Amino acid sequence: MGSLERYIFRQAALAFVAGLFILTLVVWITQVLRQLDLVTNSGQTIALFFLMTSLGIPVLMALIAPIALFIAIVQTLNKLNGDSELIVMSAAGVSPPRLARPLLVLTIMVMAMVGALSLWLTPSSIRHFRLLLTQVQANLLTAIVRPGQFTQADRGLTFHIRDRAPGGVLLGIVVSDVRDPQVHMTYVAERGVITEQPQGTFFVLENGNLQRRETKEGTTSIVVFDRYAFDLSQLTQAAETIYRPSERYTSELMNPDPADPMLERWRGRFRQELHDRFAAPLYPLAMLCIAFAMLGQARTTRQSRGAAIAGAIATMAAVRGGGFAVSGLVAARPAAVPLVYLLPIATIVVFGAASLGLVKLRAPAALTRLSNDLSERLTRLVAARSAAGGNA
Repeated sequence: MGSLERYIFRQAALAFVAGLFILTLVVWITQVLRQLDLVTNSGQTIALFFLMTSLGIPVLMALIAPIALFIAIVQTLNKLNGDSELIVMSAAGVSPPRLARPLLVLTIMVMAMVGALSLWLTPSSIRHFRLLLTQVQANLLTAIVRPGQFTQADRGLTFHIRDRAPGGVLLGIVVSDVRDPQVHMTYVAERGVITEQPQGTFFVLENGNLQRRETKEGTTSIVVFDRYAFDLSQLTQAAETIYRPSERYTSELMNPDPADPMLERWRGRFRQELHDRFAAPLYPLAMLCIAFAMLGQARTTRQSRGAAIAGAIATMAAVRGGGFAVSGLVAARPAAVPLVYLLPIATIVVFGAASLGLVKLRAPAALTRLSNDLSERLTRLVAARSAAGGNA
C-alpha cells in the first residue's frame, strides 16, 4: 500500500479497535452487573466470577465486530469528507477502488477474526463456561461454609453460618428450605458438620430445632432434636452436562451423533447455529459495502453528508435485523437456509456495485428532508448561542 492507503487504513483501523473495545466493554459490564448474584448468592470467589463472565467476551466480539467496523468506516469517510480530503483525492484522480482498497484490507482482517470467533473460539468459550457452571452447581459446599453470609445453595434453599470453628465445625446454623411450596422447613442448630458417607453427603446438625409450616393450613409444628442429618446429596452430585447447540463444536454440528437425544429435540437449533456461524464472516464485507456506497463519494454540504450517514445507518440496521429474523426462521423451516447467505451476499453485490459506480443509490426524499431540517436547526441553534455569547 502507498502512503495514501496506509493513511486511510490507519485511521479506520484505530477507529475500529477503539470502537470494538468500547462497545465490548460496555456490553460486558452490563452482563457482569446482571450476574453479580453468582457471587452474592452462591458465594463464589471474585476470580471465578470474572473468569466465567470473561468467557462471554468472544461471543460479544463476534456480534459487535461488524458493527464496530461499520462505525469505523463511516467515521473515517465522514472525516475525510468533512476535511475536504475526499474532494482533493477525487480531483487528483484517486479512483473509488483505490480509496476502498485499505478499507477492504481491514475488512478482510475483520472477516478472518469473525470467522475464527464464530467457528472455533466462541463455541469453546461457551462450552468452558458450561463446564464451570456445572462444577459450581455441583460444589456448593464451598458456598455453604461462608460465615456471616446468606447463601442460596439451590432455588428455595438458603444457608446461614455464624462462624466456623477448628475441625470443620460450623456454629450458629440456620437453614431455610422452601423448595416444596406446600411445606416450609426451617432448621436452627447450635453447631454442625458436613460429612461424607457411603450413602451420600450429609449436614449433621446438633442441638437445634426444626420448624415445619404447612402453608395451606397455616399450621406450624416444632421438633427439638439433639442430632439431625440434613441430606445434601442432591446438591453435590454432578449432573451430566448437556450441551446446547451454541455450546457444540462446529464439527459436532456438521456431523451430529445420530444417537444424541438432543439432536431430535433441538434439530432446528442445530441447523440454525451451524449456518449462523458460516454466514457470520460475510457481514463485515456487507458493512463495508453499505458504508462505502453511501459515503465513498465526495460531498460538499453538511446536509448531504448527514443524509448519507442516516441512510447508511438505516440500511445497516435493516440488514443486520433481517439477518437475525432469517436466523430465527431457519430454526423452524429448513427451506429458509439459503436466505441466511442470500441476505448478506445480496447486500454485498448491490452496494458493492454502487461503490464502483455501476449502480446509483439515492437516499429517500423523506430522509433527506429530515436530515436537512435537523442540520438547519442545529446550525441556527449554534449561531444563536454564539451570538448570545458574543453579546455577553
